[in-house]
Amino acid sequence: MKTLYLIRHAKSSWAFDLSDHDRPLGKRGRRDVIKMGQHLVSNQAKPETYISSTASRAFYTALHFCDQLGVDEGHIKLEKSLYHAGANEILAIAKSSLNCERLALFGHNPGFTNAANAFANLNFDNIPTCGVVGINFDVKYWKDIAFGEGQLAFFYFPKEI
Repeated sequence: MKTLYLIRHAKSSWAFDLSDHDRPLGKRGRRDVIKMGQHLVSNQAKPETYISSTASRAFYTALHFCDQLGVDEGHIKLEKSLYHAGANEILAIAKSSLNCERLALFGHNPGFTNAANAFANLNFDNIPTCGVVGINFDVKYWKDIAFGEGQLAFFYFPKEI
């Protein structure tokens, strides 16, 4: 069994004159990511592998999650292609992952919502900022996952917690 954690970045700040890629987390985002990390550690098994978009808001979401999970920041791999990745790119990244049981990806919409829907035949309109979707795959290797083969394991987002 493999579990994919799709974690959308927390709410970003528009207070700075920065490129989209460089926008940091906002006050609400910093608060939500701590709350969501604590909720995840209390309710789910900890991922073993962490891959983040290189965008500041996604990377800092990954850092804060790792703090809450007690995971060293050195375990986060940065993947440029996760920045605005579509469902097919997200599938390719997951399929090429190391042999772990639980993989956490940190990234963006609309790609994450589209990927969640494709993986588990869901009909989500939107994964909110700092939302976490867990999808189980009944496979031995990540290379064997496919669209339509996953099952929704959990879906958490800040306003629900």
